[in-house]
Amino acid sequence: MELDTLLFLAVFGFIASFIDAAAGGGGLISIPALMWTGMSPVTVLGTNKVAASMGAVSSFITFVRAGKIDTALMKKLCPLSLIGSLAGVLLVQHISSEFLRPLIVVMLILVFLYTVFKRDWGKEARPQQLTGKKMLLCLLMAFAMGFYDGFFGPGTGSFILFAFIMLGFDFIGATANAKAMNFASNIAAAVLFSYFGFVDFSYAIPMGIFMIFGAIAGSRVAITKGVSYIRPMFIIITAILIGKQLLTLIK
Repeated sequence: MELDTLLFLAVFGFIASFIDAAAGGGGLISIPALMWTGMSPVTVLGTNKVAASMGAVSSFITFVRAGKIDTALMKKLCPLSLIGSLAGVLLVQHISSEFLRPLIVVMLILVFLYTVFKRDWGKEARPQQLTGKKMLLCLLMAFAMGFYDGFFGPGTGSFILFAFIMLGFDFIGATANAKAMNFASNIAAAVLFSYFGFVDFSYAIPMGIFMIFGAIAGSRVAITKGVSYIRPMFIIITAILIGKQLLTLIK
């Protein structure tokens, strides 16, 4: 790999994982960066998953050590996220992801508006009792988000974070749990993409190394800065995701 390409992927890999560790949406940065290398779209998705998984491991461990993850809940949700991701990878090889974009834009706009106008949202933890229908919805959400992550990806962390805040978690708790689920779906997708030969490891490994450092830094900043840092970043990342998807639809 040429030095300028290595530096390019290193810089954008670090930035992507730093932001993703705190608020999600890192794929919005890392996927276009890999597209710049000229790889096929499916190989870009696979290479990104391998690199992102390296960062996700670091982020996940950081939040576990900080005691921010709801272990009991994650034991139920992460397996479904993993299975959903495997299903998404299997499907993306045969079906275009274009039909998802209008739905993604609508979802992102709703998340953005709710977050902007609900200013006290996520400041205090108000976990609800997850029984019956609520637990069923959580299980369905875990599978659906895993599927989306394996099928397409960008914005998955933000969607999961939003779902956990709706359940009453504060931003830190929601971010930590989102990282646990995202970690499961990333690993599953990375393994399956690798199995089918849709990963360029000469790009994935160097980029992934810098994503490890970015994830550690982003997780620590999220934990120490709290809501005052994560909420604005969440709004910014969601706005960027909306703009990116709108531009894609227009083109």
